[in-house]
Amino acid sequence: MTLLASAASPASTVAARAPRRRRDPQRIAAGVSLLILAGLAVWALARIDISIPGMLDSAENAERFFARVGGLEFPEPLELLRLTVLTVGLVLTGTVLAAALSVPIAYLAAENTTPGPGWRAAARFTGVLTRALPDVVLAMVFVLLFSLGALPGILAIGIHSIGMISKLFADAIEQIDEGPRRAIRAAGGSRLQEFTVGILPQVMPSWVATVLHRNDINLRGSVVLGYVGVAGLGLEMSHAFKSLNYGLGLGIALVIFLLCVAMEIVSSAVRVAMLGERAGTGVFVRLLSRRGAGARPSPPGEAPVAAFASVEAAMRRPWTAGRIRGTAAAWLAVAAVVGGVIVSEITWGDVFTFWGKIPAVASSFWPPNFGSYGFETIAAAMLETIEIALAATLITVVVSIVVGSLAARNVAPNPAARSGFRLLLVGIRGIPELILAIVLIVITGLGAQAGTIALAVGGVGLLGKLIADSLEEVPRGPERALIAGGASRTQMFFGATLPQGAQSLVGHAFYLLDTNVRAATLLGIVGGGGVGYYLLNAGQGSNYQLVGSIVLMILVTVLLVEGLAMWMRRVFK
Repeated sequence: MTLLASAASPASTVAARAPRRRRDPQRIAAGVSLLILAGLAVWALARIDISIPGMLDSAENAERFFARVGGLEFPEPLELLRLTVLTVGLVLTGTVLAAALSVPIAYLAAENTTPGPGWRAAARFTGVLTRALPDVVLAMVFVLLFSLGALPGILAIGIHSIGMISKLFADAIEQIDEGPRRAIRAAGGSRLQEFTVGILPQVMPSWVATVLHRNDINLRGSVVLGYVGVAGLGLEMSHAFKSLNYGLGLGIALVIFLLCVAMEIVSSAVRVAMLGERAGTGVFVRLLSRRGAGARPSPPGEAPVAAFASVEAAMRRPWTAGRIRGTAAAWLAVAAVVGGVIVSEITWGDVFTFWGKIPAVASSFWPPNFGSYGFETIAAAMLETIEIALAATLITVVVSIVVGSLAARNVAPNPAARSGFRLLLVGIRGIPELILAIVLIVITGLGAQAGTIALAVGGVGLLGKLIADSLEEVPRGPERALIAGGASRTQMFFGATLPQGAQSLVGHAFYLLDTNVRAATLLGIVGGGGVGYYLLNAGQGSNYQLVGSIVLMILVTVLLVEGLAMWMRRVFK
């Protein structure tokens, strides 16, 4: 017994002395922060007091409104065609401008290509800053610097879009296979050759998808630019509503919705033609592609490997149907860009004359002040904007987890259900939040309730798609293990699929919150509550110092959300 005790004592001593597994303090702090944010979102939703019964009772307001409106009206066919072409042209040109400017910024921001930490920090800050500045404020500034027309809208869309595009471009560069790049460097290649031969072919699929996705977002966002004088369908719609010609305003809104859906179909067709198997999993991609419903796309960042008998054979590739389709799509894209520049009716002389206006325009925004409203009024309006963003994000996350999950291939009960929910997400994405807010204001009246519901519904289209794509990309091993053990589809979802996609869900939710802060500001322009009302009044009244004050408040809020999101992603990585 003594021997046994003495033999057992070292093991028990080691077990007793074994340190308990320490919990990461940062993960604990991040978890607590998430709970606090969720609590604030619930509190904001309670303050806004969205009442479904009240909305149903207000349905009579909508009936009276539409009875007073009568039928929908549209501009003359030729004028409608001109406005549509102009809108598409300025959106496409602005998106291409952003894509071109984002390439060097992304190269400097990516950890594996940046020349140094200073360059990387400067590039990342540039992306965050352009993402934080609302495009409607940029449009206000450019309307002062340039002639009225499409150019202010092009520049506003282009500069604002750099934030998102450069970030996703940089993320794609950081995920490349370093082998080809190292081989080019070892052979004495220049940095330009490393980029064009070793990096660009790997990131091109992701970059094309990013630019097309951003173009769809910019088309919906172009509506609000009309309220600050940017030419196109948005400007005509704003004139119609301001003159109480609701039939014409709603008719133009319907045209914009159909245009957004058509752009989604065209984007999917371009992805299929240019990327083939790497085009993605969107519902229109599957309809336009020959892959069939059961095929799976190649993993992100992984290019298909083609085998050739020799180097000469590789350099003399045959003109297959896929190559012809891809080349034709590339030339069509170039033609679309050139056409977009032509129809935008840019006053090129402004490029040489606007420099002299910069000092006067800059001095009109500085120093910022709160005018006759006072800091308390503007701060309360900014707080209401944050409440709208938080409440809308909460509603969107809850609904999108359900809708997005049912739109994922590995969760949906059958292909028909998946396609149905994917189509639903496409339809929701086609409705600009500004138009939805206008309709809801008719039903519920002015205030935060209409803005919150509009943001929540619009957000489902974006977040639902992101969640569906993320869940489809999770490893299948844990799911198969649970199914093999007799688990149901529900148990598989909560035990394997959702936990693996939780990190992406947190990142997408913060991205949505970041977007909602800016979007809530814009919805205030049409009476959706928040600081947007004061922003529009200040801009129309040429009180640009108040505009500067509001922009600084928005900028600080967005930078705080961005910093919190970056910390969360780093902690939960």
